[in-house]
Amino acid sequence: MAFAFAASNCFRTLLFSSSATTPRHIPAFAFSLHRFRLYSSRQNVVHILEERGLLDSLTSDALRRPDLPLPPLRVYCGFDPTAQSLHLGNLLGIIVLSWFLRCGHQAVALVGGATGRIGDPSGKSLERPELDPVSLDMNVSSISATIQSILGRVSTPSSVTILNNYDWWKDVKLLDFLREVGRFARVGTMMSKESVRKEARIGSGNELYRVHVPTAPRLRFPPSFPGLWTHISPSPQERWHQVRKSEDGAIWLSPSLLSPYQFYQYFFSISDADVVRFLKILTFLSIDEISQIESEMRSPGYVPNTAQRRLAEEVTRFVHGEEGLEEALKATQALRPGAETKLDWKTIETIAEDVPSISLQQDQVLNLSLLDLSVRTGLLESKSAARRLLKQGGLYLNNNRIDSEAKRIEPNDIVDGKVILLSAGKKNKMIVRVS
Repeated sequence: MAFAFAASNCFRTLLFSSSATTPRHIPAFAFSLHRFRLYSSRQNVVHILEERGLLDSLTSDALRRPDLPLPPLRVYCGFDPTAQSLHLGNLLGIIVLSWFLRCGHQAVALVGGATGRIGDPSGKSLERPELDPVSLDMNVSSISATIQSILGRVSTPSSVTILNNYDWWKDVKLLDFLREVGRFARVGTMMSKESVRKEARIGSGNELYRVHVPTAPRLRFPPSFPGLWTHISPSPQERWHQVRKSEDGAIWLSPSLLSPYQFYQYFFSISDADVVRFLKILTFLSIDEISQIESEMRSPGYVPNTAQRRLAEEVTRFVHGEEGLEEALKATQALRPGAETKLDWKTIETIAEDVPSISLQQDQVLNLSLLDLSVRTGLLESKSAARRLLKQGGLYLNNNRIDSEAKRIEPNDIVDGKVILLSAGKKNKMIVRVS
């Protein structure tokens, strides 16, 4: 093993050489220092990651040197295909892969199509449920497409490889496995795993797979992938897990499960206490620019949420591309009460999962007073409350402030003949689907 370092929020990284000619007691970097002159123009990714707070430990202080050149590395990060989409908890791994790509290295996303068929050997069954082969294959395909889409915007396709470990695991026979791998496995080591000891303590016993799954990394890659590798895997630290979900559940990276608008809004709502840290670990803004943003946050004339807006824009662009960011910004602007942007049905649908809705027949809506509609849909508790809000200037119909109690719903108030958007103040909304 050459050296080890850990991402302080989510990831532990190991760098090792698969070269059989390298003495095991000598770091891989020591045996070919003369070759490093060839890579003097390559940025030291170790320095970059530590500068941004993504590293926890190093085995050699010399690796902190910003001018230390590294040979071309092949970096890999594992992803469990336990859901249709990756979530925010996976994003940091993609970020780290991206930094290696930016520094001229190669990235490999390793999707666990084989290990996903086994279940979770650690006992955390809720995190890695057992899936049927069809669902698992669909998840592998969806996750692979997301990774390719994101990393494809960082580097050329030739620098990114996506592997499914089922492609070579499916051909491994039990007798071959026992001969090639089993002889290197020590029962004492496997029995010392916390998941195994936990099962022994509660008296439920240990299934054979739970003990033997730790041997799987020996066949993590097919024989056709030699060379220097860097491994990125989850760190035991819990701070990242505290922010990877919203109050409503997981923050998915796939737009089919979470719209770019909703994704953008999550980062826009990050607290002032966390926003600078997020800018460092989740964006590619320079440290100088982030320091400038932090300084502006402490100044008297600072406009609230400016840092959050920049964070939301950068992360949304990274995950969903310019088109996704444009969609998110358009929806954010259009759905702001009082905005001059004309609403359309598609824009309203981008918030449909986050906003209460009700379906009404057209004859139940047309010619109905806005006050009555606000009560009938449940937006407001009573007509008197609706009247009071209207007088305060807080009742909106399709983002237009309504000042008259006599306002009734007309055909042109139904956006694209399908929906009406009611707003009580800036945050409370109701979608009325008209059929």
